[in-house]
Amino acid sequence: MSVIVHRPAAPASALLVDIGNTTIGMASWYEGRIHPFRQLSLEELEQEPAWLSQAWNDLPEGSERFVVTSSVSPPRYDAFARLVARHCDETDPVLIGRDIEAPIRANVLAPDKVGTDRLCSAAAAHQVARGACVVASFGTALTIDLVSDDAVFMGGAILPGMATAARALHEHTALLPDVVVTRPGEPWGTSTVEAIRVGVFCGLVGALREITERYATRIGKWPMLILTGGDAPAIADMADFTDRVIPDLCLRGVALAFEKALHDAAPR
Repeated sequence: MSVIVHRPAAPASALLVDIGNTTIGMASWYEGRIHPFRQLSLEELEQEPAWLSQAWNDLPEGSERFVVTSSVSPPRYDAFARLVARHCDETDPVLIGRDIEAPIRANVLAPDKVGTDRLCSAAAAHQVARGACVVASFGTALTIDLVSDDAVFMGGAILPGMATAARALHEHTALLPDVVVTRPGEPWGTSTVEAIRVGVFCGLVGALREITERYATRIGKWPMLILTGGDAPAIADMADFTDRVIPDLCLRGVALAFEKALHDAAPR
């Protein structure tokens, strides 16, 4: 599968990219390390393409440069690839799942149907946990996935994310308002808006606890619980059973996939 058929003659460097349904996370990778990342929307990137050019040109001089991507949105990937072609020396992005393999084995019915963001986050979470772990990604959707002791993605659960759940209540009822969900101050709401905040926010915390407990019961121990995604810090403030919050978890997994492809490439 790998498009990287030879190890680069020069040291490799890369822009790592996580294309989600709402935002794009980006970071640079060189000398075996990820450097500070930025998160923005595709629309912001289209309006500010100079940032992409600068990030590309800031990769170490003399290195062989790549753009390595995980994407859950084919239309957004296509739009991003056009930006890369225009602003990164006509480079074709390397897409995980198409051009290089995911960084973790998946023991599920259709491994090729699992979002590469979930697989990348799972691989990175296992590298942190060094054993069984649960990785919960709080974005447009909430995914809660289990990784085994021996670094196998076992599957998981998918729920509406915080904003998605609140928007669904507004769109499918006659009177409920569209609410921006934040951590509620009290355990019950004394207004419709606060009741929605309590229901959505605490419902996600409860789902996280219940699903993780079910995983723990099945494997016979409590796994390390790692959160990522835009809403993860707020959830972790209430979910005291959380072990870690790692904002760039998926990008760490993108780096693992890229490093594996480089390692597996035949020498020149």
